[in-house]
Amino acid sequence: MSAEPQTGTAPPEVLIEKHGGLGLITLNRPKALNALNHSMALTILDALREWERDDSVRTVAITGAGERGLCAGGDIVAIHADAEQAVARGASPYESADSPSGRFWRDEYVLNALISRYPKPYVAVMDGIVMGGGVGLSGHASHRIVTERSMIGMPETGIGFVPDVGGTWLLARSPGEIGTHVALTTARMTASDAIAARFADYFVPSEHIPALLDTLRTTDPDIAIAKFAQPAPASALQAQQDWIDACYSANTVEEILHRLQGDGRPEAAKAAADVLAKSPAALKVTLRELRGARTAGSLEEVLDQEYRVSVAALTTHDLIEGIRAQVIDKDRTPRWSPATLAEVTAADVEAYLGELGDRELGSAAAKDKDTQ
Repeated sequence: MSAEPQTGTAPPEVLIEKHGGLGLITLNRPKALNALNHSMALTILDALREWERDDSVRTVAITGAGERGLCAGGDIVAIHADAEQAVARGASPYESADSPSGRFWRDEYVLNALISRYPKPYVAVMDGIVMGGGVGLSGHASHRIVTERSMIGMPETGIGFVPDVGGTWLLARSPGEIGTHVALTTARMTASDAIAARFADYFVPSEHIPALLDTLRTTDPDIAIAKFAQPAPASALQAQQDWIDACYSANTVEEILHRLQGDGRPEAAKAAADVLAKSPAALKVTLRELRGARTAGSLEEVLDQEYRVSVAALTTHDLIEGIRAQVIDKDRTPRWSPATLAEVTAADVEAYLGELGDRELGSAAAKDKDTQ
């Protein structure tokens, strides 16, 4: 997404404030749906590290400016430019780890991991649109709030990419195969769906969010949230879990499609069409990642693997083509290569998973921690 127009002194892209015992982070790019960039991620990292040591801050909360959403994800136009340069140079994933996008993802994933293990309550207000990188800022929180306006998703396979920011960790831990369905179709989750899928914990009507944030200044988050939380409506995803589990439990994307197409229900037929529209390579890598994340021992382990896949994706045709079709030209007709699932080989999938030596996320994160 493009940056907001610069007129005079540009407003801060992230507002960092203390109100009583509450440390409040507000993403402040409402015209860009609060899309996250590298400098914003670093600002949030700095604030969280400072508040870890600040005894006056008892609770941290993150929210988004405006009424459209917490965060629509990362700046994929910048990612497109990096991918074009990487492909033109014939860059390796190792080299792409040191590109602007590679450095951004490194710090973003370090931030995701910090949020998951933060020693103080971290309250994420997932009001409105929460996609991709926005899930990374909220899905690993200790207290995750959704509203009637929430629309949550991982849209990556639609742009030739793979769920990241710890998304495969969350998706793999959704009940049954709901996470597989969401990942392969890029289905959007309502507030109720997000709670059912274990991406969120509490339903609070949007009109009560200002009062909730005010209450968090002086009140323990469990008590404050209980004051405003209401039962969530029924989840459509949960109601369809029987066919979702039956179809998506297969070990290959081809078999999943076969089951969806043979199920007979219109919802399954739509899911099959949605899957067929996505990058075949991204679909196969995503399924591989989801199955691996189920047995991973920690979020950090999953983030390490996601980082390998992300920087490898920078060297592929499909990431360039997917962003072009969805965001730049907006013709919605990507020309994937390989064009079909049958053409995506095991070697193609393995190419996304290669280790990065001294540019591994774990190595970089350890160096980063040592310099703090």
